[in-house]
Amino acid sequence: MFGKYTIAELGALLSDPSRVEILTQLLDGERQSAGKLAVAAALSPQAASAHLTKLTRGGLLRMTREGRSRLFELSRPEIGYMLEALGAATTAPPQSRGSDADHQDLRFARSCYDHLAGQLGILLTRAWVQRGVLRGPGLALELTPHGERWFAERGLDVFGIRCQRRAFLRGCLDWTERQAHVGGGLAAAWLDHCFAKGWVARTRGTRALRVSQLGRLAFQELLGFDLPDATARRRALST
Repeated sequence: MFGKYTIAELGALLSDPSRVEILTQLLDGERQSAGKLAVAAALSPQAASAHLTKLTRGGLLRMTREGRSRLFELSRPEIGYMLEALGAATTAPPQSRGSDADHQDLRFARSCYDHLAGQLGILLTRAWVQRGVLRGPGLALELTPHGERWFAERGLDVFGIRCQRRAFLRGCLDWTERQAHVGGGLAAAWLDHCFAKGWVARTRGTRALRVSQLGRLAFQELLGFDLPDATARRRALST
Protein backbone atom coordinates (compact mmCIF):
# COMPACT_ATOMS: atom_id res chain seq x y z
CA MET A 1 0.00 0.00 0.00
CA PHE A 2 2.83 2.38 0.87
CA GLY A 3 5.96 1.36 -1.03
CA LYS A 4 7.19 -2.02 0.17
CA TYR A 5 4.94 -2.05 3.25
CA THR A 6 1.96 -4.38 3.36
CA ILE A 7 -1.35 -3.60 5.06
CA ALA A 8 -0.26 -5.72 8.02
CA GLU A 9 2.92 -3.66 8.37
CA LEU A 10 0.88 -0.49 8.09
CA GLY A 11 -1.29 -1.78 10.92
CA ALA A 12 1.81 -2.32 13.01
CA LEU A 13 2.86 1.28 12.45
CA LEU A 14 -0.56 2.46 13.62
CA SER A 15 -0.74 0.11 16.60
CA ASP A 16 1.12 2.47 18.94
CA PRO A 17 -1.03 5.26 20.46
CA SER A 18 1.93 7.66 20.50
CA ARG A 19 2.44 7.27 16.75
CA VAL A 20 -1.28 7.79 16.15
CA GLU A 21 -1.12 10.96 18.27
CA ILE A 22 1.79 12.24 16.17
CA LEU A 23 -0.11 11.57 12.95
CA THR A 24 -3.26 13.21 14.32
CA GLN A 25 -1.28 16.32 15.25
CA LEU A 26 -0.30 16.63 11.59
CA LEU A 27 -3.82 16.32 10.20
CA ASP A 28 -4.00 20.08 9.77
CA GLY A 29 -1.56 19.79 6.86
CA GLU A 30 1.09 21.95 8.53
CA ARG A 31 4.72 21.04 9.16
CA GLN A 32 5.72 20.69 12.81
CA SER A 33 9.05 20.29 14.53
CA ALA A 34 10.15 17.10 16.25
CA GLY A 35 10.19 18.93 19.59
CA LYS A 36 6.63 20.20 19.22
CA LEU A 37 5.38 16.74 18.26
CA ALA A 38 7.17 15.23 21.26
CA VAL A 39 5.37 17.63 23.60
CA ALA A 40 1.99 17.00 21.94
CA ALA A 41 2.41 13.23 22.26
CA ALA A 42 3.81 13.49 25.83
CA LEU A 43 7.05 11.79 24.78
CA SER A 44 10.69 12.29 25.59
CA PRO A 45 12.75 13.68 22.67
CA GLN A 46 14.44 10.30 22.28
CA ALA A 47 11.17 8.35 22.18
CA ALA A 48 9.60 10.84 19.77
CA SER A 49 12.62 10.60 17.47
CA ALA A 50 12.30 6.82 17.35
CA HIS A 51 8.60 7.00 16.46
CA LEU A 52 9.18 9.71 13.85
CA THR A 53 11.88 7.61 12.23
CA LYS A 54 9.53 4.62 11.97
CA LEU A 55 6.72 6.71 10.52
CA THR A 56 9.04 8.36 8.00
CA ARG A 57 10.58 5.05 6.90
CA GLY A 58 7.08 3.60 6.67
CA GLY A 59 6.07 6.27 4.18
CA LEU A 60 3.50 8.02 6.37
CA LEU A 61 5.58 11.13 7.11
CA ARG A 62 7.92 13.35 5.15
CA MET A 63 10.82 15.13 6.86
CA THR A 64 12.54 18.34 5.74
CA ARG A 65 15.21 20.43 7.42
CA GLU A 66 15.23 24.14 8.19
CA GLY A 67 18.56 24.98 9.76
CA ARG A 68 18.97 22.64 12.69
CA SER A 69 15.27 21.83 12.93
CA ARG A 70 13.63 18.72 11.54
CA LEU A 71 10.11 19.44 10.32
CA PHE A 72 7.57 16.70 9.72
CA GLU A 73 4.32 16.53 7.73
CA LEU A 74 2.04 13.84 6.34
CA SER A 75 3.64 12.46 3.22
CA ARG A 76 0.54 12.99 1.04
CA PRO A 77 -3.19 13.78 1.30
CA GLU A 78 -4.19 10.11 1.16
CA ILE A 79 -2.68 9.61 4.62
CA GLY A 80 -5.10 12.18 6.00
CA TYR A 81 -8.05 10.49 4.28
CA MET A 82 -6.98 7.16 5.72
CA LEU A 83 -6.77 8.51 9.28
CA GLU A 84 -10.20 10.17 9.03
CA ALA A 85 -11.71 6.96 7.65
CA LEU A 86 -10.13 4.82 10.36
CA GLY A 87 -11.48 7.20 13.00
CA ALA A 88 -14.96 6.99 11.48
CA ALA A 89 -14.75 3.19 11.32
CA THR A 90 -14.26 2.80 15.06
CA THR A 91 -17.29 2.04 17.22
CA ALA A 92 -16.17 4.26 20.10
CA PRO A 93 -17.06 7.98 19.98
CA PRO A 94 -14.15 10.34 19.21
CA GLN A 95 -12.18 11.37 22.28
CA SER A 96 -10.76 14.79 23.05
CA ARG A 97 -8.13 15.85 25.56
CA GLY A 98 -9.74 19.27 25.91
CA SER A 99 -13.09 20.40 27.25
CA ASP A 100 -16.45 19.41 25.80
CA ALA A 101 -16.69 22.87 24.25
CA ASP A 102 -13.30 22.41 22.56
CA HIS A 103 -14.44 19.06 21.23
CA GLN A 104 -17.64 20.59 19.89
CA ASP A 105 -15.60 23.28 18.11
CA LEU A 106 -13.47 20.54 16.52
CA ARG A 107 -16.56 18.60 15.52
CA PHE A 108 -18.24 21.67 14.05
CA ALA A 109 -15.45 22.75 11.67
CA ARG A 110 -11.89 21.56 11.28
CA SER A 111 -9.25 20.92 8.66
CA CYS A 112 -8.82 17.36 7.38
CA TYR A 113 -5.27 17.70 6.06
CA ASP A 114 -6.03 20.46 3.50
CA HIS A 115 -9.82 20.56 3.21
CA LEU A 116 -12.90 21.25 5.33
CA ALA A 117 -14.31 18.56 7.60
CA GLY A 118 -16.77 18.23 10.44
CA GLN A 119 -20.36 19.43 10.39
CA LEU A 120 -19.47 22.36 8.16
CA GLY A 121 -17.89 20.03 5.62
CA ILE A 122 -21.00 17.84 5.63
CA LEU A 123 -23.31 20.85 5.22
CA LEU A 124 -21.24 22.12 2.29
CA THR A 125 -21.32 18.73 0.60
CA ARG A 126 -25.09 18.43 0.99
CA ALA A 127 -25.64 21.97 -0.30
CA TRP A 128 -23.46 21.37 -3.37
CA VAL A 129 -25.35 18.16 -4.18
CA GLN A 130 -28.74 19.78 -3.64
CA ARG A 131 -27.80 22.71 -5.89
CA GLY A 132 -26.43 20.54 -8.66
CA VAL A 133 -22.79 21.56 -8.18
CA LEU A 134 -21.92 17.95 -7.35
CA ARG A 135 -23.72 14.69 -7.96
CA GLY A 136 -23.44 11.23 -6.54
CA PRO A 137 -24.16 9.90 -3.06
CA GLY A 138 -21.65 9.12 -0.37
CA LEU A 139 -18.05 8.75 -1.45
CA ALA A 140 -18.83 8.64 -5.20
CA LEU A 141 -18.90 12.37 -5.95
CA GLU A 142 -18.60 14.03 -9.36
CA LEU A 143 -18.43 17.64 -10.47
CA THR A 144 -21.29 18.58 -12.79
CA PRO A 145 -21.04 21.00 -15.76
CA HIS A 146 -22.95 23.49 -13.60
CA GLY A 147 -20.40 22.87 -10.87
CA GLU A 148 -17.53 23.63 -13.26
CA ARG A 149 -19.09 27.04 -13.90
CA TRP A 150 -19.97 27.57 -10.21
CA PHE A 151 -16.38 27.20 -9.04
CA ALA A 152 -14.95 29.09 -12.03
CA GLU A 153 -17.25 32.04 -11.30
CA ARG A 154 -15.69 32.19 -7.84
CA GLY A 155 -12.17 32.34 -9.15
CA LEU A 156 -11.10 28.69 -8.84
CA ASP A 157 -9.00 27.35 -11.71
CA VAL A 158 -10.81 24.06 -12.19
CA PHE A 159 -8.65 23.01 -15.16
CA GLY A 160 -5.46 23.71 -13.24
CA ILE A 161 -6.71 21.74 -10.25
CA ARG A 162 -7.49 18.79 -12.53
CA CYS A 163 -3.89 18.85 -13.76
CA GLN A 164 -2.45 18.41 -10.27
CA ARG A 165 -0.80 15.10 -9.42
CA ARG A 166 -3.47 14.15 -6.92
CA ALA A 167 -7.12 13.15 -6.84
CA PHE A 168 -9.25 15.98 -8.24
CA LEU A 169 -12.43 15.16 -6.31
CA ARG A 170 -13.26 12.39 -3.89
CA GLY A 171 -15.49 11.68 -0.96
CA CYS A 172 -13.73 11.55 2.40
CA LEU A 173 -15.37 9.68 5.29
CA ASP A 174 -15.71 12.16 8.15
CA TRP A 175 -14.15 11.07 11.46
CA THR A 176 -16.75 12.64 13.78
CA GLU A 177 -19.87 12.72 11.60
CA ARG A 178 -19.35 9.34 9.88
CA GLN A 179 -20.64 10.71 6.59
CA ALA A 180 -18.84 11.81 3.44
CA HIS A 181 -17.46 15.30 2.97
CA VAL A 182 -15.67 16.58 -0.13
CA GLY A 183 -11.94 15.90 -0.39
CA GLY A 184 -9.34 16.09 -3.12
CA GLY A 185 -7.68 18.98 -4.91
CA LEU A 186 -10.94 20.82 -5.51
CA ALA A 187 -11.81 20.77 -1.80
CA ALA A 188 -8.30 21.95 -0.92
CA ALA A 189 -8.64 24.87 -3.35
CA TRP A 190 -12.02 25.74 -1.82
CA LEU A 191 -10.56 25.85 1.70
CA ASP A 192 -7.75 28.11 0.43
CA HIS A 193 -10.46 30.31 -1.08
CA CYS A 194 -12.27 30.45 2.28
CA PHE A 195 -9.03 31.43 4.05
CA ALA A 196 -8.28 34.14 1.48
CA LYS A 197 -11.79 35.58 1.80
CA GLY A 198 -11.58 35.64 5.60
CA TRP A 199 -14.52 33.27 5.95
CA VAL A 200 -12.62 30.80 8.14
CA ALA A 201 -9.43 30.98 10.20
CA ARG A 202 -7.23 28.50 11.97
CA THR A 203 -7.34 28.09 15.75
CA ARG A 204 -3.88 27.89 17.26
CA GLY A 205 -2.97 24.50 18.70
CA THR A 206 -5.91 22.62 17.20
CA ARG A 207 -7.42 21.61 13.87
CA ALA A 208 -10.63 23.45 14.74
CA LEU A 209 -11.52 26.29 12.37
CA ARG A 210 -13.30 29.51 13.32
CA VAL A 211 -16.03 30.73 10.99
CA SER A 212 -16.23 34.51 10.88
CA GLN A 213 -19.42 36.55 10.66
CA LEU A 214 -18.43 37.30 7.06
CA GLY A 215 -18.13 33.55 6.48
CA ARG A 216 -21.55 32.80 7.93
CA LEU A 217 -23.08 35.44 5.65
CA ALA A 218 -21.20 34.07 2.63
CA PHE A 219 -22.26 30.48 3.27
CA GLN A 220 -25.85 31.61 3.70
CA GLU A 221 -25.78 33.60 0.46
CA LEU A 222 -23.86 31.10 -1.67
CA LEU A 223 -25.22 27.84 -0.33
CA GLY A 224 -28.41 28.66 1.50
CA PHE A 225 -27.76 27.56 5.08
CA ASP A 226 -27.24 29.39 8.36
CA LEU A 227 -24.43 28.54 10.76
CA PRO A 228 -24.66 29.00 14.53
CA ASP A 229 -21.86 31.06 16.05
CA ALA A 230 -19.54 29.68 18.73
CA THR A 231 -21.51 31.32 21.55
CA ALA A 232 -24.75 29.66 20.46
CA ARG A 233 -23.06 26.26 20.13
CA ARG A 234 -21.50 26.49 23.61
CA ARG A 235 -24.82 27.65 25.09
CA ALA A 236 -26.54 24.61 23.53
CA LEU A 237 -23.84 22.39 24.99
CA SER A 238 -24.40 23.69 28.51
CA THR A 239 -28.20 23.24 28.46
